[in-house]
Amino acid sequence: MTEVKAAAGAGVPGGLQDEILGFVSELKIFRDDIHKKLQAQDERMTMLDRKNAHQRRAPLSTQAEVEVPHQKAFNAYLRHGDDDALRGIVLEEKGMTSLSDGGFLAAPQVAVQVQDALAAKVSMRAVANVVAVESAAYEVLVDMGGTGAGWATETAVTETDAPVVERVVIPVHELSAMPKASQRLLDDAAFDVETWLSGRIADKFARAEAAAFINGDGVDKPRGLLTYPAAAEGANTAAQIGLVSSGAEGDFDPDNGASALIDLVYALPAEYRANASFLMNSKTAAAVRKMRDSDGRFVWTDSLAAGQPAQLLGYQVVICEDMPDIDIDSRAIAFGDFAAAYTIVERPDLRVLRDPFSAKPHVLFYATKRVGGGLTDPRAVKLMSFA
Repeated sequence: MTEVKAAAGAGVPGGLQDEILGFVSELKIFRDDIHKKLQAQDERMTMLDRKNAHQRRAPLSTQAEVEVPHQKAFNAYLRHGDDDALRGIVLEEKGMTSLSDGGFLAAPQVAVQVQDALAAKVSMRAVANVVAVESAAYEVLVDMGGTGAGWATETAVTETDAPVVERVVIPVHELSAMPKASQRLLDDAAFDVETWLSGRIADKFARAEAAAFINGDGVDKPRGLLTYPAAAEGANTAAQIGLVSSGAEGDFDPDNGASALIDLVYALPAEYRANASFLMNSKTAAAVRKMRDSDGRFVWTDSLAAGQPAQLLGYQVVICEDMPDIDIDSRAIAFGDFAAAYTIVERPDLRVLRDPFSAKPHVLFYATKRVGGGLTDPRAVKLMSFA
């Protein structure tokens, strides 16, 4: 601009000099306006526009690494036993830190896969109350009744009875599994070791859990439903499970077996029947499925939708293979609101310890988790006795 003014002042008439300076000023304004528009357009460019504008850039150079650090560290530990990254990692919540008794907390993805697989298995877990805890035991207070009610007037209030509350403590126990794989298989990059490990662990955990929730003795394992005190319905106390007779020893009444099932249903208090279900194994289900009522109609109703359980007398049937067969003195059928009757408690963490020495040339993976179970409300379930 200074050079233009100097040139304009060198022998240029005054009128022409003003026109030149005006033109230069307009040109400068136009240039600034174009610059602002280009800058605004660049700010409005989306990520897709930027990728299209830089097509020569290598596609991997614009992508972030998918695996989070702890997942990479856990994968390296499973495949090669490299625990350096695990020992140095400290995550905020669901991290994997070295444990005092050996092993490492599994990656959250593996723990979630195991939990989902356990929930999908057919066992008491499908109908019971499942609670996650961080302590060594779970305590719950159960109202056993006694709280009365009365009508009040303006000048008088009816005194009610004191409530009866039972304190139930359910400890957690350590459940373990030890699947193994060859080192050659682990070295294969195409092998999804995390999915394989979670599947094997879930399968072994599910079998052990299902058996314990029904028949466990409570010693270093959950206490099973069938191990609690029981007595004949009507003679049982609030702390005992009611027993309903099948009508025959080791079998149903040959003349009217369906009547025993009806008695079992209506022995359960009405407040529990709304969420009640039957629990039996496949062999017992085969015998029940052939039963007819007094009008000749089958008491068993097949499901009309895929994935929905069958129904018996209008209530869903859960097939649990750990329930006993129909036999003398057996208790082969349970009916009740199992979410109120039985509680499963578990610690959410899953620990894995890699052992490449005990079963060479295979690698063992010692996986542990803590789980417990126990009866919380005996009134919410009834058993059929074939005695």
